[in-house]
Amino acid sequence: MNKYRCTACGNLTRFDVVETTTVRSFHHFTVGGELTIEEPEVISRVVDSVSCRWCGHGRGVEVLAEGE
Repeated sequence: MNKYRCTACGNLTRFDVVETTTVRSFHHFTVGGELTIEEPEVISRVVDSVSCRWCGHGRGVEVLAEGE
C-alpha cells in the first residue's frame, strides 16, 4: 500500500483512494446457500485517483517514498 502526502495542506493521514482490484478467491457455498470466501489473492491493483480528505482535492497529493 502506498502512503500519501498532500502538499497543499500537509495532510498525511486522510485520503479518499479509488482503485480497481482484480482478486482470485475460492467461493464455498454450503448446502443451505451460505457463502464463505477463502484464499483471496490480489492479482492486480491500480490506483485510479487519490484526493485529500482535509482540503478536498487531489492536485497536491504525492506518493511518499518508502521510509518517509
